[in-house]
Amino acid sequence: MDSLTQIILGAACGEAVLGKKIGNKALLFGALGGTIPDLDVLVGGWLYGNEIDAMLFHRGFMHSILFSVLAAFILGWVVYKLYNSGRRLNSTTLKDWTSLFFWSLFTHPILDCFTPYGTQLFAPFSDYRVALNNIAVADPAYTLPFLVCVIVLMFFRRTSEKRRLWLKLGIGISSAYMLFTLGNKLYIDSVFRKSLKDNDISAIRFSTQPAILNNILWYAIAETETSYFVADYSLFDKKNRFQNFREVPKQRDLKPSDYNDIKGLAWFSNQYYSIYKLDENKYEYNDLRYPLLDEANPNTSVFSLLLYKDGKRLNMKPFEPKFESLGALFKSLWERIKGV
Repeated sequence: MDSLTQIILGAACGEAVLGKKIGNKALLFGALGGTIPDLDVLVGGWLYGNEIDAMLFHRGFMHSILFSVLAAFILGWVVYKLYNSGRRLNSTTLKDWTSLFFWSLFTHPILDCFTPYGTQLFAPFSDYRVALNNIAVADPAYTLPFLVCVIVLMFFRRTSEKRRLWLKLGIGISSAYMLFTLGNKLYIDSVFRKSLKDNDISAIRFSTQPAILNNILWYAIAETETSYFVADYSLFDKKNRFQNFREVPKQRDLKPSDYNDIKGLAWFSNQYYSIYKLDENKYEYNDLRYPLLDEANPNTSVFSLLLYKDGKRLNMKPFEPKFESLGALFKSLWERIKGV
């Protein structure tokens, strides 16, 4: 999920493990632990000269269970040696710090698994991308109550029972909302199946996910032998069916057999993608797991990448959103959320 949410969750883990011993400093160290997996964005840039490789590195090994374990032992030992000195001698243990970093690191990729992006939880043993698709990468209904509870608890003494109460409230409310999104996902999938049947679409497979910032408006894509069909549905719609089905061609102006880079991008997109040739050197790659910006134009995915030939490989320009105005985008999102 977004960086703020991961910081809050990491801080809560720090508080749960070491809050009684070191107070608000536990929040700080937990927040640092919760941030570390997403540093793979920077690490990928340092390791690779190719932007596609760098993008595919994100949510890879640094989001795995193995990394959480290894990094917890290393960071726990380092911080224990630095912290446990002077007046703080014997105030904490190595086990405390290892536990703090394990939970703040481990909960980061677990939370990411609920989003549509995909997380390689089992790397390096498997490149399977876990994506439950039940919550958007940014959802204020999950984040804001959690944030308020974490801020409030900071004003109580580290030994106060009220501090523990606010921590439990933050974790409890956010967890309850996550359970709601899982149940909602099951309901949405059932609605989409019925919608496909009503529209005589024989799908090989399909995927549904919530639109950004909410769990009310959902986007879905179904794959057939020859094309894709996309549609959307709001819980406030008058009919409990996905509407406005649009057919999207399986446009593949480059194929995985042409470049291994296409094979990697197709894996990244779970095979929901299209590629359009722009000129002799440039191609547009659309990740169709995400909605179209223009219903009438199948080449307007929210997640669109500009590819270009770079020697014997492909490379890409850094991702840039296509929409011109955030205000117009949010207005359009809000109008659709209200239902039709």
